[in-house]
Amino acid sequence: MDDDKEYFRGNRVNFAETITAGKEMGYTVYILTIKDLKLSQKRVIGYNYIQETNVWQQEWFPLPHVIYNRIPLREDEMQSTVKRKIQDVLQHPNIKIFNPYFFNKWHLFEWLKNSPTTRKYIPKTQRLKTSVGLGKMLKKHAYLYLKPEAGKAGVGIMTLRMNPAKSLKFRLKVQDKKGSTSYKAAKIDKLWTRIRKEAGTNSYIIQQGITLATMNKRPFDLRLLAQKNGRGQWDVTGIGARVAGVSSITTHVPRGGSIEDPEKILTTIFGTEQARSIMAKARMAAIVIAKQVERGSGQTLGEMSMDLGVDTTGGIWFFEANAKPMKFDEPHIRRRSLERIFQYCSYLSRSGG
Repeated sequence: MDDDKEYFRGNRVNFAETITAGKEMGYTVYILTIKDLKLSQKRVIGYNYIQETNVWQQEWFPLPHVIYNRIPLREDEMQSTVKRKIQDVLQHPNIKIFNPYFFNKWHLFEWLKNSPTTRKYIPKTQRLKTSVGLGKMLKKHAYLYLKPEAGKAGVGIMTLRMNPAKSLKFRLKVQDKKGSTSYKAAKIDKLWTRIRKEAGTNSYIIQQGITLATMNKRPFDLRLLAQKNGRGQWDVTGIGARVAGVSSITTHVPRGGSIEDPEKILTTIFGTEQARSIMAKARMAAIVIAKQVERGSGQTLGEMSMDLGVDTTGGIWFFEANAKPMKFDEPHIRRRSLERIFQYCSYLSRSGG
C-alpha cells in the first residue's frame, strides 16, 4: 500500500527477506504499490531492497508476471480504488495474482462445512445475531468463543462460559490490545448489552469452545504453514506450537504466548506414538483444509497459515486460517517458506494455473 513518507506500508523485514531470497534464486522481485501499478504500461516504478546498505530504492521494473497481494490492512483492501485494481489484475491475460484477498472468518467456516473431508474439523459455528440465538447456543455448549469476522491478531476475541449453579452464571472474558477483562452477569439481556458494546459495529461469529489439551495448565495450538510447491500442489512447509500466555485467551506471541516444539509438547502429553499420529493427522488436515478453502474462495491461493487445536483426546480442530501469513519464527520453516513462494511463483508464470 501507499505511504507518503515511506513509499509503502507493511512489514519491511518480511519484504526485505522475501526480496533477498528471491534474488538469490535468480528472480526479479520488487514491492509494487497499487498507485504505481499501471497495467497499460510496460514498465512500473517499484521498490528494491539493497541488502548491503539496508536501503529501499525506487527503480523502474518490467510489468510483473506474478503478484502476491500483501496489502497489510483489511481497510486498505476494502477501498474502491484498490478493489478495482485487484479486479483488473485478476482479469489481466499476462499477470497471475495469488492470495488476492484477506479471508473472512464466517466464509471460511461456511466453505469448510460444505465438504465432508473438512466438516469434521469444524467446531459448531454460527453468526452472532440475537440474544435468543446466543442463549440457544449456550444451552448446547456451555463454553463459547465469540470472534470478529474480520479479526486480526486476536483483538476483540471473547470467551463465554455458563455455569447455571452460580448466581452470576454468565462469565465473559474480552481480549483487547493489552490484555483481557472479565465480566459476570446473572441475566442474558445484561450479558447481551455488554457483548454488543464490546463488539461495536463489527460482525461476530459464535463458536463452540473446545477443551484443548494443556501444557502446565496452559492451552496451546498448532500453527501450520501450508504452501503450494513448484508443481502447484499443496504441502505443509512446517508446524510450530504456540502456548497461551498466562491470562491470554489466544496463543499469540505478543500476548505472552510462547513458541515451543510441537513434537515435544505432544509427546509430553500423549506419549511418543500418539504424538506422531497427531502430527500426521494435523498435516493431513492442513492439506484438505487448504484445498477446500481455495475451492470455496474461487481464487488462486499459494499459501496460508492456519491454527489447529488439539483436544484432550488428541482430536484435531480448525480455528483460523490467514491469507497473509506472518513470518514463522522457526528459522528452518522460515527459510523453506521463502523458497516455496518463488518455486510456486515460477510454476504460476509457466502454467496457465
